Amino acid sequence: MLGNILITGGASGLGRATAEAVAKAGGRPLVIDVNAPDLEVEHVLADLSDRAQAERAVAELAERAGGLDGVVTAAGIDACGRLADVSADRWERVVQVNLFGTVSVVRAALPYLTASRGRVVTCASTLGLRALSDATAYCASKFGVVGFTRALAAELAGRVGVTLLIPGGMDTHFFDDRDEQYRPGPDARLNRPEDVAATVVFALGQPAGCEIRELLVCSSTETSWP
Repeated sequence: MLGNILITGGASGLGRATAEAVAKAGGRPLVIDVNAPDLEVEHVLADLSDRAQAERAVAELAERAGGLDGVVTAAGIDACGRLADVSADRWERVVQVNLFGTVSVVRAALPYLTASRGRVVTCASTLGLRALSDATAYCASKFGVVGFTRALAAELAGRVGVTLLIPGGMDTHFFDDRDEQYRPGPDARLNRPEDVAATVVFALGQPAGCEIRELLVCSSTETSWP
């Protein structure tokens, strides 16, 4: 049994697919999102760029559920464009949500995860390993998630499991509000979020003492990897 799994960004994309996969595997998904999910799951609305909101949401869901057995940080945003063309507010919000939001949620969840000897799965990106023009905000945030997670795994070794998920492009609404030049082309092969979510459940379900340290999951023709 997976137990109580807190999922950020659980109203859409990979987060939603993960919530469904956790429920199917017998776990109890607990969702934090800026939007209300259309799934019948316990949730709290919060803007993860605000540390206080993130902390309150984690505490509220953990107390409702009677503890946490896992955390999946799937929430993420982007702001495409040349550094000179992306406003400072938009650029910084990407880092606040993707990196600082991840850190705030994990920090707030640590007392519960330590008590349950639970697990954390953070969501980076192939663009957390390979830089791309017109993606300075996203790359900075996801490179940060990679470094944060690797350091966290060393820090929590033997007490809380830590997995770094590095997904390639997925067939979600993530690209919908982008300018056409920043959307995947007509021939792009994108993974189904359900397939990536299955790897998250796999990591969460490992027996005590066994950890999947890193998972790189992408289409066989992913252009951002290697």
